[in-house]
Amino acid sequence: MTINEAQDEVIEQFDEFTDWMDKYQMLIDLGNELQPLDEQYKNDSNLIDGCQSRVWIQCDMKDGLLCFTADSDALIVKGIIALLIQVLSGHTAQEILDADLYFIDRIGLREHLSPTRSNGLLAMVKRIKAYALVYNQ
Repeated sequence: MTINEAQDEVIEQFDEFTDWMDKYQMLIDLGNELQPLDEQYKNDSNLIDGCQSRVWIQCDMKDGLLCFTADSDALIVKGIIALLIQVLSGHTAQEILDADLYFIDRIGLREHLSPTRSNGLLAMVKRIKAYALVYNQ
């Protein structure tokens, strides 16, 4: 599945709900489904600056594809990182660098987050793109 196909799938999932309380619940559910991050990766080098909550992202390369695992101590934030992983994990570094993450605005996520969570979302995207930049060299 391409990154754009994954984004379109996320948009379809969110379009099923009109009430943002239901969409927040879906984010929480996605976060609860996220595979736990091994405790060894919950370290300062994987901790994302710019998030009010604590968020850790680990990136590994497997067969030329970047695979992300993550965790957060906040339920909605954990759901947000789960969405990013759903869309971006399992792709090449170049695909991630070239990706236009249009799903964030299309599902209304940015406009329904508090300013601190919105900053955290941007920090998560920035970290994922930074990993892709490192692995692309």
